[in-house]
Amino acid sequence: MDGAERGTTERVLTLLGLLQQRQVWTGPELAGRLGVTARTVRRDVERLRTLGYPVQASQGVGGGYQLGPGQDLPPLLLDDEEAIATAVSLLAGAGGAVASAGDAALRALTKLDRVLPTRLRHEVRALSGSVESFGGGRTLVDPEVLMTLARACRDEVETGFDYPSSGDLRRRRVEPYRLVASDRRWYLLAYDLDRDGWRSFRVDRMTEVSARTWRFRPRAAPDAATYVQEGVASRAYQHQARFLVHAPADTVREQIPASAGAVRSRGSERCEVLSGAASLDFVLMHMVLLGHEFEVLDPPELRNRCRALAARLLSAGAAPEES
Repeated sequence: MDGAERGTTERVLTLLGLLQQRQVWTGPELAGRLGVTARTVRRDVERLRTLGYPVQASQGVGGGYQLGPGQDLPPLLLDDEEAIATAVSLLAGAGGAVASAGDAALRALTKLDRVLPTRLRHEVRALSGSVESFGGGRTLVDPEVLMTLARACRDEVETGFDYPSSGDLRRRRVEPYRLVASDRRWYLLAYDLDRDGWRSFRVDRMTEVSARTWRFRPRAAPDAATYVQEGVASRAYQHQARFLVHAPADTVREQIPASAGAVRSRGSERCEVLSGAASLDFVLMHMVLLGHEFEVLDPPELRNRCRALAARLLSAGAAPEES
C-alpha cells in the first residue's frame, strides 16, 4: 500500500469514528474535522457504503450524514452470534456492580448499538434477562434504562422519567447531557426544563424512562463528573463545609471516598476539600482524623465549633482528679 492509499484508508477510518460519535454531521463539519473538501467527504462516504456501512444523507435544516442501523452487520466486525454475545456481556457490565468496567462497557455498547440490526436487538434484550450478578459494589440498575439514557445523551433528544421528590413521584422533563459513574451508583447530569437549571439524578431511582424525538441544542454545561461528585459529597446534605488542607491532593483523595468529599488541588502541597454532613461536628471530626493540618474556609461558624471541640478534647485529656 503506497502513501496515498494509506492516507485515504486512515481518513476513511477517521470518518467512520466521527459518524459513530454523534447522531448527525453536516458535510462542512466533517470536511473541517478531516481537513479535506466537501467533495472528498462525499467520496469517502461512498467508500464506507461500498464496505457495507449504512451511511445516510439528508438535506435541509438539521440534515447531514449519519450512520444508521443496517440490514446486516458491517463486514469485518462481528457475526450475529458474536454480536449477541458481546452486547449481552456489555449489558451485564454496564448495569452490574463492577465499577471500573461499567462506564467503559456502556461506551462500547452505545457504539455497538449504532449498527446492531433490529432483529438482533430483540435477542439481546431476551438474553440479557438471564444474566445476573452478586456481591457488593455499585447499586444495580436496569441496563435498558442505561441504554435509553445513553442514546438520549448521544442523540441530544429530550427525555422524561418519574422521580421521587419530597415523598412524591413526579414526572421530570430534561435535556440529558452525560451519564456519570461513581464507585457506588450511576447518575445522569441533565438540564431540568421545569426547574430551569442543571440537576443530577440517580439512575436507580428513575422509572418509566422514555426518550422523545424532540432534539435540543446543547447548552453550556458544567463539568459532569465534578458537578455530580460535589452534589453527592456536599449539596445533598443540610450542612456544607470547605477546608484548606496542608497535604497534596493525591494523598487526601486516597483518604476520602469520592462520595464523601471533593478534593481540589491548591498547589503541590495543599488542597481544598468540599464535604457535607447532617452535622458540622461530624464533618469536622472526619477532617481531624485525616491527620493533616487544615484551616476552615466555610462556613464561618465552623471556626467556633473548632474552638469548642478543642476545649472539650483538652478537658477530656486532662489528668483525672483524685477522688
